[in-house]
Amino acid sequence: MNAITQSSYGGPEILHQAVLDRPAPGPSEVLVRVRAAGMNPTDWKHRQFPGFLDRLPLVLGWDVSGVVEAVGLGVTIHQPGDEVFGMLPYPHGVGSFAEYVVAPARALVRKPAAIDHVQAGAIPLAALTAWQVLVGAADVQPGQRVLIHAAAGGVGHLAVQIAKERGAYVIGTASAPKHALLRELGADELVDYRTEDFTAIDPVDLVLDMLGGDTATRSLDVLKPGGELISIAVTSIPEGLIEQAAARGLRARGLLVETDRADLQAIADLVAAGRLRAVVEAAFPLEHAAKGHALGDTGRVTGKVVLTVG
Repeated sequence: MNAITQSSYGGPEILHQAVLDRPAPGPSEVLVRVRAAGMNPTDWKHRQFPGFLDRLPLVLGWDVSGVVEAVGLGVTIHQPGDEVFGMLPYPHGVGSFAEYVVAPARALVRKPAAIDHVQAGAIPLAALTAWQVLVGAADVQPGQRVLIHAAAGGVGHLAVQIAKERGAYVIGTASAPKHALLRELGADELVDYRTEDFTAIDPVDLVLDMLGGDTATRSLDVLKPGGELISIAVTSIPEGLIEQAAARGLRARGLLVETDRADLQAIADLVAAGRLRAVVEAAFPLEHAAKGHALGDTGRVTGKVVLTVG
């Protein structure tokens, strides 16, 4: 099979297409013929540094949408020919930037018929991250005020929609040209981070932080008493932030996304009902993966970048 691999760490130019052995599914696994694979910031970070993965050569990619090619021993929930999508176990189950990938059967659910593989491939990791912050960790309730940083990004634009589904009042930070899209997705209030200070907003119950660093520290200033900051920038949480929050009667913690079939099915149900959608800024054929990485490196992607296969 063709796959995009790297033998070193560095810029997009280190990525190259190679012919690798097609994997075979083991017990409780399925072999998926990949049709689309979403790209995420964790992909371009792991291209540059070992991160959670200290092995080379490496095939990146956690998001996958495709067709079940074969099933391993004991699998009953999928059959060959099923259209499925999901997230490979994060971080060690990486490898969807290829024509085929093996996945645990319960890491995947049926692809909603209303969307194509490009849309489906864009959703899993980012939507699971947003869901696990807003629903699993914070249990956002109707009427609560939620601040979402980088609201037009991959996780952010899905988080806006999920928070609105929970009945929250949603405030997002994004550059002004992206405000119209975010209002269309449901944002109630927007802050242009380039010209406005987000700490001037009225206090909120929850901050979803994508950036870490100074943004995370300053976000404590906009929380109500007893409020919470959850950061997905787990390697960029400032030292002492959790203790600083606790001293002020607040809570701060980091969250790393996990594969969860029940969460993914809930997301798929929202997608099927037309209440959640991924914005795809660009789609590149597998062999042009370096172009997708280069776009991701700009830090200015609206929504998602996806690789198409076959």
